[in-house]
Amino acid sequence: MMRKRKQIKYIHEGEYVAKVDVELIVTEDEWAPYLSIQDAYKLDDVREALHRRDLNAASKKGRVYIMQPVAV
Repeated sequence: MMRKRKQIKYIHEGEYVAKVDVELIVTEDEWAPYLSIQDAYKLDDVREALHRRDLNAASKKGRVYIMQPVAV
């Protein structure tokens, strides 16, 4: 039996973080849960775009945030 469930993955690269929606595939297999190949490529694309600082490309596949240190 195969089910899918939505989950959010966070990609951190430098000072940026992207929040990306993916679907996990849940089966009775010992490898479960896992991503579809399309979602795995989507995460890779977002990571590469953030690395290049191409925020427009990254924001097409997820929500992009900038991380700032908190002064305490």
